[in-house]
Amino acid sequence: MPSLRLGNTAPDFEAETTQGHIKFHEWIGDSWAILFSHPGDFTPVCTTELGEVARRIPDFRQRNVKVIGISANGLEEHEKWVQDINEYGSKFAPTNVDFPIIADPERKISTLYDMLDEQDATNRDAKGLPFTIRTVFVIDPKKVIRLTLAYPASTGRNFDEILRVVDSLQIGDKYRVTTPVNWNKGDDVIVHPSVTNEEAKTLFPDFVIHKPYLRTTPLRVE
Repeated sequence: MPSLRLGNTAPDFEAETTQGHIKFHEWIGDSWAILFSHPGDFTPVCTTELGEVARRIPDFRQRNVKVIGISANGLEEHEKWVQDINEYGSKFAPTNVDFPIIADPERKISTLYDMLDEQDATNRDAKGLPFTIRTVFVIDPKKVIRLTLAYPASTGRNFDEILRVVDSLQIGDKYRVTTPVNWNKGDDVIVHPSVTNEEAKTLFPDFVIHKPYLRTTPLRVE
């Protein structure tokens, strides 16, 4: 199947997870969701990532975001791996993986979401099935894909950046703005091109015109 694009509806599926059987769209509900894949259980980079996600759960919940991992192994292996993640992660801060991890040993969901590694021919299990790369999908409450990221198996993700993008998307949806380079929550934003200068006087009284196509404004987030 062709690769998923921004604006596509995230494919629905049913799966077994470490927190029971789910129907993906039903599980998302009215929340935002982040689906992120891992090449395999008991791998070093993945272990550090899942521990970090567990410690950042309050940050995700503050943004109405549910997180769900997927790894190309079965539930029994997942359960044992979670013990390792919690043990290792707690060396740095209290760590408790209490979000679901999807079991995908047959790569059905990984194939559906085009997560398989086509670059490294050695990144395969004993059956010869390819493992997944480190893919991230940010999905909004309408089940629309808003962000995709793909990392090689060798490189861990930066979850500060993923949270930053969620902030940008949510603020943009609510306030008719976009965000400039290196933006972080609290920084000035860009007035969306669809907003006329007359509208901007009401919506953003302190906006500044730098160029006819580039207007910035402080944003008072409620």
